[in-house]
Amino acid sequence: MANAVGRPTKYNAEVQAVADRYIGDFVNQGDVVPSQAGLCVWLGISKHTSQEWGKIHPEFSATLEAIKVIQEKLTLSGGLTSTFNATICKLLLANHGYSEKQQIEEKSETTIRLIDAPDAD
Repeated sequence: MANAVGRPTKYNAEVQAVADRYIGDFVNQGDVVPSQAGLCVWLGISKHTSQEWGKIHPEFSATLEAIKVIQEKLTLSGGLTSTFNATICKLLLANHGYSEKQQIEEKSETTIRLIDAPDAD
């Protein structure tokens, strides 16, 4: 059996319960939208730790996913109602797969001229 390297994890059912509370309480923590960074501050952990926990613990992964979904919804709504800064919305929504695309159509006209065409009699 291999020995574990590093400190033991702080993750447990109580930490998960606190993480889940963040989803419903992020506004009272001063966050306009929930974020992984906000969750990390709430839990007192690093972003790296939250990413690792998300890989190992399905419940924590679900919490991180819920944060993303709520963030996307609130950002879309805030952008559509102009309650959020448009530039910030654009940046946040890029993290959710949205992008600004311009469709450029190229049109060309072809003119055919007959040179030295015989006169029709």
